[in-house]
Amino acid sequence: MLYYALVFLVVALIAGVLGFGGVAGASASIAQGLFFLFILLFLASIVMNFFRRAT
Repeated sequence: MLYYALVFLVVALIAGVLGFGGVAGASASIAQGLFFLFILLFLASIVMNFFRRAT
């Protein structure tokens, strides 16, 4: 999932350099959403692993 966030970030950067503002904005928002989803799932897995080891 982090791979897709990085892909959309690269697409947003390239589109921004080439002047496609709408595409760059959409790609950047998708990359940001995927990145935060990845962070949320990562933190959830750490917490679940911590509770599993505690029992």
